[in-house]
Amino acid sequence: MPIPQQMQAAAIYQFGGAVEPHTLPVPDIEADEVLIRVEAAGVGVWDSFEREGGFAKMMGTKPRFPYVPGSDGAGTIVAVGKDVKRFAEGDRVYAMALANPKGGFHAQYIALKAEQVSKIPGKLSIEQAGAMPVDAITALMGLDDTLGLKRGESVMIFGASGGIGHLAVQLAKRMGARVFAVASGRDGVELAQRLGADAKVDGHEEEKVLEVASQFPNDGIDAALMTSGGEAADRALSAIREGGRVAFPHGVEPEPKARAGVSVKGYDGTPTAQTIEKLNRLIEAGPFEVHVARTFPLEQAAAAERALDEHYLGKLALVPN
Repeated sequence: MPIPQQMQAAAIYQFGGAVEPHTLPVPDIEADEVLIRVEAAGVGVWDSFEREGGFAKMMGTKPRFPYVPGSDGAGTIVAVGKDVKRFAEGDRVYAMALANPKGGFHAQYIALKAEQVSKIPGKLSIEQAGAMPVDAITALMGLDDTLGLKRGESVMIFGASGGIGHLAVQLAKRMGARVFAVASGRDGVELAQRLGADAKVDGHEEEKVLEVASQFPNDGIDAALMTSGGEAADRALSAIREGGRVAFPHGVEPEPKARAGVSVKGYDGTPTAQTIEKLNRLIEAGPFEVHVARTFPLEQAAAAERALDEHYLGKLALVPN
């Protein structure tokens, strides 16, 4: 299929502005880049942060307008730079890229450094792979790099039916941990159970959280990955044992607070090549579900971002093509 000169994108003309449909040139690629026809892109709570200029400031990049947001996605490689050896046209790939200088994933095409790209692991569909990267990487870095989760330990996933949480449940099980899932609503509890949680509870029933947590021996739970904060989250942390560990991604507000004797550490989900390799291995170890609750066409990108405030399980996604 020939590559067109122009593409559709969801873009803004200034930071803080509304996302609107635009017709833009398809980006050119350098020798070390690939051009991907985007078939699915993630929608996340960080999109509003990017629209306000947060990523550009954090990454020290000089934005070009119209600015195309979108931090993760998946699709098919349609062109490769002359120095790229790992990929070929037709490869199905996924990637994460914050404040990509040539535009984000909320477009029909994206140009990326080849080193940022990975072939889709396991039996994930293109839709699942596109919705997954930021949340899966954030989940794994919390469990592995920050908590140092070990086989046989117990871990509480707070927000276990959300984007990060439902992936963390599966990754923690594959790392050999026992998982206590605190999910949102009856449907969230059912999702956590289907994904293999050893114990699960509806986070809205706060009195049951500590009751269910008491089923775990060793005088409390070893570790916790917190995807949200607040009074309910802090009360749940009383289930963590003396000497236990708590991790939360930066951006969770308010930041979780635990009693004395429990360490609490925030972290950034910025991956290394080793992180991506480990994520792919864990996904390929067996059936892996990226739960996509709803998809939106590209021209409804603003509606997709508004839907983040509604109750849903797993992830939301855009389907640009």
